[in-house]
Amino acid sequence: MRYDRTVRLRTDFATTLAAVREALAEQGFGILTEIDVAATLKAKLGQDMEDYLILGACNPPLAHRALEIDRTIGLLLPCNVVVRTDGDETVVQAIDPDTMTSLTALEALHPVAEEAGRRLDAALKTLTRSES
Repeated sequence: MRYDRTVRLRTDFATTLAAVREALAEQGFGILTEIDVAATLKAKLGQDMEDYLILGACNPPLAHRALEIDRTIGLLLPCNVVVRTDGDETVVQAIDPDTMTSLTALEALHPVAEEAGRRLDAALKTLTRSES
């Protein structure tokens, strides 16, 4: 089972990152956290790797709806969006919100996952349109 929604872009990392922030904001997602995996691995382990950033994106109304159904769902909220370099491309990946319903079997989460998926898909589509 695939658990990601992914787009590959031919724009550089910094340009893509700015576009991701804007596309997520247009869909009601704020960035709560930012983890620079490459910098962390360099600082803690002395290891180099490609640009790799994890954005903790959150749509508060959707998160609230999901948490009202199941307080434990915070473990699975579709919050992480990865922006990373892969050769000549920049990859943007978001967790597939359907993961919430498939792992929990809570049908009440289905409408929340469906809306989150529509919003994430719209944000990812904006990225591919702006590249054309």
